[in-house]
Amino acid sequence: MILKEGTQRTQGRDAQKINMMAARAVAEAVRTTLGPKGMDKMLVDTLGDVTVTNDGATILGEIEVQHPAAKMMVEVSKTQDDEVGDGTTTSVILTGELLKKAEDLIDKNIHPTLIVQGYKKATEKAIETLSKIAVPVTIDDDKNLNKIAYTAMNSKASAGVQDFFGDIAVRAVKAVAEKRGDKYIADLDYIQIVKKQGGSVTDSQLVYGVIVDKEVVHPGMPKKVTDAKIALLDTPLEIEKTEFDAEIRISDPTQMKSFIEEEEKLLKDMVSKIKASGANVVFCQKGIDDVAQHYLAKEGIVAVRRVKKSDIEKVARATSAKIITNLDDLTPADLGIAKTVEEKKFGEDKLTFIEGCKHPKAVSVLIRGGLMRVVDEAERTLHDALCVVADVIEDGRIVAGGGAPELEAAKVLREYASSVGGREQLAIEAFADSLEAIPRTLAENGGLDPIDILVELRALHDKGEIWAGVNVLEGKTANMMTAGVIEPLSVKMQAIKSATEATSMILRIDDVIASAKTGGGPKMPSKPGEGGAGED
Repeated sequence: MILKEGTQRTQGRDAQKINMMAARAVAEAVRTTLGPKGMDKMLVDTLGDVTVTNDGATILGEIEVQHPAAKMMVEVSKTQDDEVGDGTTTSVILTGELLKKAEDLIDKNIHPTLIVQGYKKATEKAIETLSKIAVPVTIDDDKNLNKIAYTAMNSKASAGVQDFFGDIAVRAVKAVAEKRGDKYIADLDYIQIVKKQGGSVTDSQLVYGVIVDKEVVHPGMPKKVTDAKIALLDTPLEIEKTEFDAEIRISDPTQMKSFIEEEEKLLKDMVSKIKASGANVVFCQKGIDDVAQHYLAKEGIVAVRRVKKSDIEKVARATSAKIITNLDDLTPADLGIAKTVEEKKFGEDKLTFIEGCKHPKAVSVLIRGGLMRVVDEAERTLHDALCVVADVIEDGRIVAGGGAPELEAAKVLREYASSVGGREQLAIEAFADSLEAIPRTLAENGGLDPIDILVELRALHDKGEIWAGVNVLEGKTANMMTAGVIEPLSVKMQAIKSATEATSMILRIDDVIASAKTGGGPKMPSKPGEGGAGED
C-alpha cells in the first residue's frame, strides 16, 4: 500500500494496545463518579464556561477527546443516554473493564475473534439471566416508581431533594403516558422543562399545562384569565406585505386617510373573528400588529406572539386546541380549554402559565435554583429521573441496584463457561469478572474494601440471595430490593449490549492508518506510551 506522505500506520498488537489504552483512559476518567458517594468533575470549556457534574454523558460530551477509540467510548455513553437516559457511567466502566480483561487474554495468545465470540455468548446469557430475575411493575405502582426515580437521582448533586423531584418525575411521566394496544408509551418530548435562576431548588414546580417563555404583548391586556378559551394561530395578525414591490400613488390627503383606515379595518376584522369564536386568549406563532394588539386589549383578549412551534404544539396537546392557519376557519370547536392563563414574573423575566388543563397530554416543569449551575445540575438530575420512570412504565420490569444484578449474572456466567469449554470459556469468565467491576467500583467510591465486599457478596449469591448488593450509604452488603434501591431492567440490558458492541469493534481493529494532518495538530503515536493521542 502506497500511503500519502505524513500518513502514520500502526499495525498488529501495537494498534490494539493503543486503542485499548485510549478507551480505558476514558473509562478511568468517569469511574470515580459512579454511585451515591461518587465524586463530581469540573469541566471548563474553551470559552471559560464551567460545568460541575457527575453525569457520565455530560462529562464525556463536554471533554473533547481526539483518539478515535476514545471517541467510540463517548458514543457508547451517548447511545446509552439516548436509548434509556441513565446508566451512562455503568456502560463506559463496563466497556473499559471488558477491554482490560481482553488485553490479558490477548497476551495469552488468544485470538481477538475468539474473545469477541465468547463475549457475545456471555452477553446473551447475562441478558437472559437478568430477564429471568426481573420483577414486574405496573404504571399504578407509585411506591416503586418513586423508588426508581430516587435511585437514579441518588448519585447526583441534588442531596435532600430526591423525594421532591421523584414525585414530580412520576406525576409528569404518568400524565403524558399513553396506552397503545396493551403497552404504555411515555414520550418525554411532551414534558417541557423551563429553567429560571432564583429561589431555591424546592421552589421548582410541576404545571399541568404549559409554560410559554413569552410575555403578554400589550400592557392593557389582563394579566390573568380564568376559564380560558385558547385560540392557537399559525398566521400573522398583521397586514401581509405583497410578494412583489408595489407602488401606491396618493394625490389627495383623504386617500391617505382611507388607505390607513382600510388597514385598520382589516386588522379590526381579524380581531372580530377571534372575538366571535369565543376565544379570550390567543397564542400566535407569528407577529401581531400594534393596531391589532390595541383592538385585542380593548376586547379583553390576552395575546402572546412569536411563540415557538414546539411550544404551540405542546399547548395544543395540553388544552386539546387545534392550530389554525386561516382565521376564517376559526370556530368555537377549535379552542382549547384551561382553568387559568396567567403572566408571572421571575426575576427579570416574564412567563405565561397555562394551568389547570383537564386531561393534559403535555406538562411542564419549572426548575429554580440559586445558581445557574445548580439549575443546570437539577435539570440533568430530573432528566435521569424522568427517563428511568418512562423506561419502567414502557418495559414494566425492574431489578435491584447496588451491583446485585451484575453479581448474579457473573455467578451464572461462571457456571455457563464450564459448559462451553475451549478458549471461549476464558472469554466468558473474563466477562463475568468485568461485570463485577460495577459493585467493586461502588465499594471503592464509598471508601469500602472492595475485596472484602466482593468475597461477601459472592458468598451471599451462592446461597441464593439474588438481590445482595453494596449498600454504599450504610457501608455494608444488603438486600438492595428491600433497601429500595431499584433500577429499570432496560437500563442494565442496554449498558451490557452497548459495552459488548463497542468492545467487539475495538478488539477487531489491528491496523490504524491516520492521514497526514493539514493543521499540524497532535500526531497518532506509533507505539504505546508515545505522544499525545494514545494517552488521551
